[in-house]
Amino acid sequence: MGRLMCRYYLVAFLLWCQTASAYDFSLIRQPATIAAAGTVQVAFTPGDNGTALIVQAIERARKQVLVQAYSFTSRDIAQALIEARRRGLDVQLIADPKQADNNKHGMVAYVAGAGVPTFFDGEHDSAHNKVMVIDAETANPVVITGSFNFSQAAQLRNAENLLLFRGNPQLAAAYLHNWRKHREHAMPVHGR
Repeated sequence: MGRLMCRYYLVAFLLWCQTASAYDFSLIRQPATIAAAGTVQVAFTPGDNGTALIVQAIERARKQVLVQAYSFTSRDIAQALIEARRRGLDVQLIADPKQADNNKHGMVAYVAGAGVPTFFDGEHDSAHNKVMVIDAETANPVVITGSFNFSQAAQLRNAENLLLFRGNPQLAAAYLHNWRKHREHAMPVHGR
């Protein structure tokens, strides 16, 4: 039986190698290098109040809040997005459809129901971004990213990190470009 298993694993490995070598890695772009500018604020959870940092950044937004969310269960963040929309800001959410469907405490439907344009990015196995791009095309842009999901678990139970980059227009432009690229293929929530 041991020899049979060894042969099985060898054949599986060889098939994997053949598939991997068939992929055209020349299609992968080189990552961008962006000069450091502005400030970086960091939070680690549990412990630091990442949710409050995000809510504060949304409350200070003047024109636009663009969101990419994987797991989204934070009522505080959802409410801040809704309030920003009510203040007249351009607020839009792109979410992972599987997470939204499988999460009974999810805020995606709540935010969409409150009038925030909401989209599902089903183009990928996981729309795993945790990003907010705030006032990207202004002199004071903010980019929020890190492992921190916009969730209660990220704040209270998980070991997560959160980065807020302020005042780096080149970084904000890169994140804005990426957000728009995903928005192009995302489907409106009401269209599902």
